[in-house]
Amino acid sequence: MKKTLFKGIVVCLFISLAVLSSNVQASPGATTAAASQSLGGEVVETMSSGGYTYMKVDTGSEQTWVAIPQSNIKVGQKVNYQPGMVMNNFSSKTLNKTFDSILFSSGLVGGGGAHGGMAMGMPGATGDSFANAVQAESGAAPTAAQASTAGSGGSLGAITPFAEVKIEKAAGDNGYTVGEIFAKSAALHGKTVRIHAKVVKFSPMIMGRNWIHLQDGTGDPMANTHDLVATTSEQVNVDDIIIIEGVMASNKDFGAGYKYSAIIEDAKVVK
Repeated sequence: MKKTLFKGIVVCLFISLAVLSSNVQASPGATTAAASQSLGGEVVETMSSGGYTYMKVDTGSEQTWVAIPQSNIKVGQKVNYQPGMVMNNFSSKTLNKTFDSILFSSGLVGGGGAHGGMAMGMPGATGDSFANAVQAESGAAPTAAQASTAGSGGSLGAITPFAEVKIEKAAGDNGYTVGEIFAKSAALHGKTVRIHAKVVKFSPMIMGRNWIHLQDGTGDPMANTHDLVATTSEQVNVDDIIIIEGVMASNKDFGAGYKYSAIIEDAKVVK
């Protein structure tokens, strides 16, 4: 009887540890996959220009454009690529083409890119390579803020694409827009702030808390300052327009490469 009970406890502990491990590995608020995971499918169209190879990939559920450092890719090839930053309405000057949506990846799984780490906003990219890539492809040099964020990793994979919204700033002395939070993150560190914004993504109970992605139409998607994350114990729904209050944290590092230049913690919905 005691041996049976002991075995049962061991099994339960093993299952609990496995579940906990899977939750920790999932990126806080990740869009489709954790940074350590890869995406993939069959290439149905491809072209190379400006140091990039552009692939239209059929994932089985949709067809999506992906840009990787220039590589030898053929139509019909099965590829797996690293997660990256999604950009909407991106215009490539070298291709004279505008993509409704495109994912910039640091490259294929296991390598395969001639210029690894050049992809815009990807982990391992340097400010110089980011600036060169943006200028070559979009025809405009990035701002200092854009270049400075290019080398940050982890949380970039969790950024939600820019939403076409325009929401009025929260009232009060502690009311800020999303863009202002990022611009003043150092000065606001440790202070209670109020945000009026739209919920564009909600990820429940990761690392013991709920993760809300908020956008109000401010900030710069090229600098990743348009999408503000807040952690909370409360439940909200995607597309809700809410006012929240919480403590602003600057350069918050949760480990595993997930570092946020600005994040709101212990947020409460203001009724």
